[in-house]
Amino acid sequence: MLEQLYNAIFIGSIYALFAVGFALVFSVLDILNLAHPTVFMLGAFTALFVIATLGMPWYAAIVIAFLATGIFGIVLDRIAFAPLRRRGAPPLSAMISSLAVTLIVVRLVELRYGGDFITFPRGTVPSFLLHIGDATLEGVRIAIIVLAIVLMLGLTYVVRATSLGRDIRALAENPRAARILGVDVERAIAATFFISSGLGGLAGVLLGFAYDSVDSKMGLPLELRAFTVMVVGGMGSLPGAVLGAYILGLGEVASLVYLPAELRDAFAFGLLFIVLVLRPSGLLGQRTADRV
Repeated sequence: MLEQLYNAIFIGSIYALFAVGFALVFSVLDILNLAHPTVFMLGAFTALFVIATLGMPWYAAIVIAFLATGIFGIVLDRIAFAPLRRRGAPPLSAMISSLAVTLIVVRLVELRYGGDFITFPRGTVPSFLLHIGDATLEGVRIAIIVLAIVLMLGLTYVVRATSLGRDIRALAENPRAARILGVDVERAIAATFFISSGLGGLAGVLLGFAYDSVDSKMGLPLELRAFTVMVVGGMGSLPGAVLGAYILGLGEVASLVYLPAELRDAFAFGLLFIVLVLRPSGLLGQRTADRV
């Protein structure tokens, strides 16, 4: 039981780190960034490049991947979203634009690395096993859980207790009023995409380290889970995204233990359906002004 709980917390931590970045952009700008799974994949491949090609250690790869994917997020906004915002385009246009970027970037990665799984060099991340009773826990996954929780707490601090966070919350509430009050809206948008994409890229790195492999489509399965997590927790609610991620992680592990493996994705859809029927606003659904 302890081992299954540990697995659920691990996968829930990855989902949460991925989903809070996804939810952050939605809560601030009311757009669904369908390129977020691509950012997840790019983070993992950046770490692979830094370690396998540049010969740098894993901790340097984590920092570089965060910075690289954060910068990619800013560029993504400038290319795919900012022109549409200036023209007052509907949200569907932003979704299609981000999807186009996804297809292009995934294809470019496949041209360079192919579509197969690629493993990290042997001994990339030091590992150890922790034995508690009959349970055997991997040290890498324990470290990932701790790091994910620390990062999410750090995001909470930034959003709630810093001047940048106040600017982001003002932008989420009313962009026009934020401009009138002197908020640098473009800076707040750039910071939102940098943080969102940086966390998404880190989630990809950590999952790659845990499974010791990466591939060009590794982010796609998380897109469904990110939608599920956002709806379960409350659209645009960052605490809700974290709560929904851990609920989904627990549910998926339980379904693997007690149900056929093929029903794992069915559980995600089923959870989404039940929440939509019983509580359409989600577990922590809030009005727009309070979402972040």
